[in-house]
Amino acid sequence: MSKVEKAVSCFEQGFLCSQAVLSTFSTDLGLDKETALKVSGAFGGGMARMGEVCGAVTGAYMVIGLKYLAQAEDSGFREKTYQLVKLFNDDFSSRNGSIKCKELLGCDISTSEGLQRARDQNLFSSICPNLIRDAAKFLEKIL
Repeated sequence: MSKVEKAVSCFEQGFLCSQAVLSTFSTDLGLDKETALKVSGAFGGGMARMGEVCGAVTGAYMVIGLKYLAQAEDSGFREKTYQLVKLFNDDFSSRNGSIKCKELLGCDISTSEGLQRARDQNLFSSICPNLIRDAAKFLEKIL
């Protein structure tokens, strides 16, 4: 099973977008899966269901940070990380139109009405797996 498939499968098992992305790549980067799930747990729904930056995006940021910021002996570690995050943002935005959860879903899940609409229209199961796929595909390319 590819990393992309593992990330989507993790989401389909009930984990959040952020958890699915980070936990799929974490063990290869020295972070155990259980800790990855805990660390990324507050980032779902655009950061604690506030509809801000998509959990798949923040999960990808964490993976990039694990890979490159951990290499502090390299004087360009921060620049490389920032460049990769910018590349990721550009790629993700060009594919999906935004990095913001409420824009990606087309409703504001930080409100009870928006959350109910997302649930009624099955937006989490119809949209989020594709966002996780895009994030995981990008990470597979750069890691």
